[in-house]
Amino acid sequence: MAILPEISGPDDVKRLDAKQLDELAAELRQTIIDTVSRQGGHLASNLGDVELTIALHRAFNSPTDKLVFDVGHQIYAHKLLTGRQEQFKTLRSYHGMSGFPCREESEHDVFDTGHSSTSISMALGLARARDLNHEDYHVVAIVGDGALTGGMCYEAMNDAGNGHTRLIVVLNDNEMSIAEDFGGMYGQLAKLRTSNGMAELNLFKAFGLDYRYVEQGNDVDALVEVLNEVKDIDHPIVVHIHTTKGLGFNDETEIGRASCRE
Repeated sequence: MAILPEISGPDDVKRLDAKQLDELAAELRQTIIDTVSRQGGHLASNLGDVELTIALHRAFNSPTDKLVFDVGHQIYAHKLLTGRQEQFKTLRSYHGMSGFPCREESEHDVFDTGHSSTSISMALGLARARDLNHEDYHVVAIVGDGALTGGMCYEAMNDAGNGHTRLIVVLNDNEMSIAEDFGGMYGQLAKLRTSNGMAELNLFKAFGLDYRYVEQGNDVDALVEVLNEVKDIDHPIVVHIHTTKGLGFNDETEIGRASCRE
């Protein structure tokens, strides 16, 4: 029996047995592939963050907890898990579902965002507003490594590292932007990956942020474990996860390779 049609919201994800999560991930991937093949859209980035999205909805309580996606086009699995499966068939069509976060669609989409590099700033603002209002919820910025090419990310990390605001930044590192990575930052990320997060030079610690590395970024259990470990830390932390872009897509045709880039 298919699992995804029975998911109407994050609470249903939490009720699943751990053994069902791999099947849910497979169904999410197939739905994304089938829909993007008809409607167009961003394929590879969404295939790579399926397990991360499941883990986020296992560990946190959206919409009370705020999940801020950046770049916004890595949100397809999130939409499918938050009551929008029928709408998803209209992805990126006229009067259809947006390919990006959209508050008009769902209370689970925190901002209307596209490209890029804005989520840490927005999440930090939400976290500080929470603290000023004496509220209690988690704020998570989900940042693709391609978003780290924009300067606003560094302004936000510089600001966050100067204080003690409770904030989680999940860096989804799939070793790619739209095309192959380029620039000095990516060499530093590679050193962190090859050292299992132990490289002496650490961009995030340099900004004053706490840091965790997860090599198995497509393992739901590993992700849930680390998210549960860090979610009540009383200071800003980066959880750097290594994922595989386009995971589950095996079409080797020229059209397939082109559509898998994003």
